[in-house]
Order: sequence, then structure tokens, then C-alpha cells
Amino acid sequence: MEHPIKKLSKIRLLKWYVVSFILLLIITLLSPQQLPVVVYKLSLVLLSAVVGYHLDRALFPYSSPGSYLCTDWKKDGKNFYQIKYKKDGRLYDKSNANYLAEYPVLEPYRMIFAVVLIRRALIVFAVILGVTLGL
Repeated sequence: MEHPIKKLSKIRLLKWYVVSFILLLIITLLSPQQLPVVVYKLSLVLLSAVVGYHLDRALFPYSSPGSYLCTDWKKDGKNFYQIKYKKDGRLYDKSNANYLAEYPVLEPYRMIFAVVLIRRALIVFAVILGVTLGL
């Protein structure tokens, strides 16, 4: 059985969670009347991120980043690592020393995939910026 401290140390972005909690605690101790404002602004940012994501999906329904992957990651799910895929006419699997990315992108669409990711990030960024500056 793994020690609880080791389990805790494997949590992704744990340091940022701790720093955020400490800063929230400092705000609560120094200026408790500002706590609702902080929660309000944080909820605005989170809500605008969700709106930006769905706006991108609505504006570009046929250009989802997942559509440029070698396999359908939604369908394969946790079994992805058991699936072999082709690249340059050769089959790869997890036991192969030349195993590539976790979710490999189709070779001819790598640049388009990168542009789609940047497009989505820019749309989400613009919506977050618009909401936070507007209110």
C-alpha cells in the first residue's frame, strides 16, 4: 500500500492549489469583505472560459482538435494504449521502443492541428478578456 504522502505528492498542480489556498486565506484574514468580490471574479473567469470553449465548438463544428488524431480517443478511452496505429506504413504499440505520442496526430495534419489548438486558445482568451474587462 502506498503511503498517503506519496499519493498526495502525485496530485497534478498540487503546489498551485496550496498557493491559491494560502492566498485565499490571506485575503480572508486581511480583508474578509473582499472575499465575495474574489469569488465573483473567479466565477466570471471560469464561466467565460466555458463560454469561450463552447463558442469555438459552435463556430467551428467540423474543426475539432480531436478530429486530427490517429484514433478516436473518445471511443477508445482507457484502452487507447492497447491499440496499434500506423505511421509511415509501420505499426506501433506501447511495447515498441519507437512509441510516439500519447494521442498521435495524423502526419499530414500536424500543422492544421497546431493552428486549431491556437485558434481555440485565442477564442477562449478573447472571451475571458472581454468578460473580465467588461464587468
